[in-house]
Amino acid sequence: MGGHSSKLREQQRRTEPESPATTRESEDTPPSERLTSAVTTHHPRISLPKRPSPMPPATVPCQYRTGKTLGSGTYAIVKEAIHIKTGKYYACKVINKKLMEGREHMVRNEIAVLKRISSGNPNIVTLHDYFETSHNLYLCFDLCTGGELFDRICAKGNYYEADAAELLRTIFTAVAYIHASGIVHRDLKPENLLFRTPAEEADIMVADFGLSRVMEEEKLSMLTEVCGTPGYMAPEIFLKTGHSKPVDVWALGVVTYFLLAGYTPFDRDTPKAEMEAIIKGDYKFEPEEYWANVSETAKDFVRACLTIDPEQRPTAKEALEHKWLASATPHFVSSPTGGPADLLPHVKKAFDAKKQWKKLAHGFRAARHMSHLAGVTHPLGQEAHELSENVRQYKEESEKEVMEEASIMHHHLQDGNSTPTSPTPGGDVAAKLQSTHIE
Repeated sequence: MGGHSSKLREQQRRTEPESPATTRESEDTPPSERLTSAVTTHHPRISLPKRPSPMPPATVPCQYRTGKTLGSGTYAIVKEAIHIKTGKYYACKVINKKLMEGREHMVRNEIAVLKRISSGNPNIVTLHDYFETSHNLYLCFDLCTGGELFDRICAKGNYYEADAAELLRTIFTAVAYIHASGIVHRDLKPENLLFRTPAEEADIMVADFGLSRVMEEEKLSMLTEVCGTPGYMAPEIFLKTGHSKPVDVWALGVVTYFLLAGYTPFDRDTPKAEMEAIIKGDYKFEPEEYWANVSETAKDFVRACLTIDPEQRPTAKEALEHKWLASATPHFVSSPTGGPADLLPHVKKAFDAKKQWKKLAHGFRAARHMSHLAGVTHPLGQEAHELSENVRQYKEESEKEVMEEASIMHHHLQDGNSTPTSPTPGGDVAAKLQSTHIE
């Protein structure tokens, strides 16, 4: 009986006409496509309406007007931006969207870091706004007009060990907050320590979070890529053994040495020699004339921060408990007159000598580079030259855009909610930023 029923069903399958929809579609076909296929087959004379072409993205006028160019980095320029309604000035990082292709994760990471820590500490530069035009992405930060750390020191009439300790106490407090927020900065150096205003008592600000990363403590995550500014990079970065927050303490140890002497501890004639010195922790408090006026307590603090083993290196919070920073009584070497010794003469002498040497070295490297480019025959050399030219061209394009004449395609609110003015096209930067995974 079962055999007879199966034969009957088989015969029915062979004799019943199959619908066009089942002959042309598989079970994997999306429902929308199945519906379209069935309709066009059964009603060949009825033409379906065409899908409307996507509307161009709506735009709104920019709320800022362009000021002067403040500086230039690898992929971005920094311009002054004035909010039209409030008249408030900001520093605006301008990134050409052509240069962002394939690097969306870098920008998204920087924004994620800044959103996590902005306004949480008075000595950390705040991200106030970010938006995009058809050509550029703009990140608006606090405008720091007081200059870089070391330039400010050299402009002073005198400079004592207690001044250095006070600066480091403020910086370490800010870095301890950054670390408590689950962030590692990875590019702490004097150029990224800025004064908010030219006023004598202006706040020192930690800036430039372009290399920072969110670190999830519960995952015991470690970073392995080599990045940072070589003279301030910790041994574990070069060794690629994995690095985390201790690299910031090492960098501030180098900054401390620099603030006390006017030069960095691992200065060498070549990058390779510098790297080898860092890995070995090979530095001295020499020449003697530069360190004679620095207390042993300050030197001990430097030694602690420049501990080779990151596991033994103090945390930022522990560094604040070191007696050089924690003691209510300043540490110093007495001058012949009885007061604290002035560090400025030797610091400025060393800094000026280093600046002059770097200027000569840069001129030599530039001349050698131009000579090499003039005779480039290797394909890789030509490719690198073309890439460099493209970056230069794109940065010039970014600089030319007049903000008050530009239209905003996508505006991100300060509270962290991303509110496009219109549906964002799939290839748009905003959409890529939203979908990019933060490492």
